[in-house]
Order: sequence, then C-alpha cells, then structure tokens
Amino acid sequence: MLFAGALFAQAIEPLPFKNHTEEVRFQHLTRELRCLVCQNENLADSNADLARDLRREVFEQMQAGKNDAQIKQYLVDRYSDFVLYDPPVKPGTWLLWFGPLLILLAGATVVVITVRKRSRAGAPAESTDSASINEEDDW
Repeated sequence: MLFAGALFAQAIEPLPFKNHTEEVRFQHLTRELRCLVCQNENLADSNADLARDLRREVFEQMQAGKNDAQIKQYLVDRYSDFVLYDPPVKPGTWLLWFGPLLILLAGATVVVITVRKRSRAGAPAESTDSASINEEDDW
C-alpha cells in the first residue's frame, strides 16, 4: 500500500516551473499535442506513461529555451504530424482535412440520386397502390 502511494505521488509530481507564465505556456502547448497511446486525448489530460514522458520532454525543451514551434517540430520529427491535434494542410494530410468533406459530398450525391430515382419510379407505383387501397375500401 505504501509502495502504491509512492508511485502515485511520483506520477503527479509537479514540474518546477520558473513562473506562472511558463506553466500556462506548458499547459497550452501540451493541450495542442496528441497522446500517441490514447489518440483521443491530449498530452495534458492523458495518464499514459508515454504521455508523461512526452510532457517531461516538452518541459525540458522549454527549459532549454526552445519556442513552441521548435518543440512541436521536434516532436513531429520524431512522431510525425499525428502528434499534432491540428496538423498542417499539406499533401500528406489532405485526406485527413478533406476526407470528411468528400464523404459528406458522396453521401449527399447518393441521397440525391436515390430520391430522384424513387420520385421517377414512385409516381406510377403510387397510383397502383392507391387503386388497390380503393378496392380494399369497397369490401
């Protein structure tokens, strides 16, 4: 039990920021970076071991005097654009950026074609159905 408490205390050990501004910058930066293990969480919110290591790496890069763009580029060089929650628009990420729009347009096209086919084929079929309904009313 005591050992588990020591592990927990180590996991939440605060980083020694120089000032509040540096801490805010760190929080902002880690919210813009994706946890590579969780994939749907940012580094700031993830409890994964890799996320903890990456937070430490971001902190060390900040202490070394690197700006946000340099830190992000360092992580992109190691882990690809996937580490960024907001990847740049470039040929390698076009599908990521425009894929949802293409799927939406394809779905809308299918709906329009289906509705047009049914409206053309549906007019005579409706009159046949209404005639059979009228016959049933006669009984």
